[in-house]
Amino acid sequence: MEQQTSQERKKVIFSAIQPSGTITLGNYFGALKNWVQLQDEFNCVFALADLHTITVRQEPAKFRSNIYEAYALLLACGIDVEKSAFFIQSHVSAHSQLAWVLNCYTQFGELSRMTQFKDKSAKHSDNVNAGLFTYPSLMAADILLYQADMVPVGADQKQHLELTRNIAERFNGIYGNVFKAPEPYIPKVGARIMSLQDPTKKMSKSDENANSYIAVLDKPEVIMKKFKRAITDSEAKVRFGEGKDGINNLMGIYSSVTGKTMQEIEAEFDGKGYGDFKIAVGEAVVEHLRPIQERFNIYINDKAYLKECYQKSAEFAERIAQRTLDKVMKKIGFVARS
Repeated sequence: MEQQTSQERKKVIFSAIQPSGTITLGNYFGALKNWVQLQDEFNCVFALADLHTITVRQEPAKFRSNIYEAYALLLACGIDVEKSAFFIQSHVSAHSQLAWVLNCYTQFGELSRMTQFKDKSAKHSDNVNAGLFTYPSLMAADILLYQADMVPVGADQKQHLELTRNIAERFNGIYGNVFKAPEPYIPKVGARIMSLQDPTKKMSKSDENANSYIAVLDKPEVIMKKFKRAITDSEAKVRFGEGKDGINNLMGIYSSVTGKTMQEIEAEFDGKGYGDFKIAVGEAVVEHLRPIQERFNIYINDKAYLKECYQKSAEFAERIAQRTLDKVMKKIGFVARS
């Protein structure tokens, strides 16, 4: 983080992930691996979005454990608190405070159009709470507090980023230039990892079938078993093409882990069947995840080190966030305490 203050010319990127349990291979290649690579090019502000997580009921002890595990795992994946701020969202109270303010500058109609609200309301019909409805305003606060230039977004987050831009522009239109309207950051190479049991769907930790996803902390024997059970097709030829969603997905995973092109993979497995290929993919993933899992086991058993990292980052984030919040409160007309 010392580098961040001395290299102001670097653009600011903000990104957050919820500590809601299992982190999958899809999360890793779709987001976390990119986070690690962004650290040398940008001033990165990363958050563990625990405030967002409670829109769904959490069991307190498990929730706390998930937060520790997610924090340790992201460090193990390569997030470096000497290069980036990586804090727990609830440790910086400006997020909650600005979220309330932005609620008052966000239109009911805008929130009601959010597709994730509709999806989650259907999934958790017994708990359609106000937080579930207004959490895009909290997401906007997360981003705008740090005057982020860019936000890495997947297809499911584009709508939220557009709303964030609308809120920023609306506020700026009333009070002058307060917020930077962030742009989407599209990674140069993005891996979209699909379900092993239904390769037309994205890999998801919420899938009821545990064989459909690989968790980054799955044991090697579990990873191998899941890949051996992966859905393929009847052609039994390792090639990338139409109607071969299962094999295309496995080839994409193998490519992400080894760096090989589809043509190189086809040549490597020419004349070999799907059984051999599945084993090779499984072994490659196991070896790729091994050092991450080893580092995770060190970090999760060193709570003092985790605390040192998240406190240091929270203090850094708080200074930036408070500057933005103070400016917002003054513009609106609130009386400063001191």
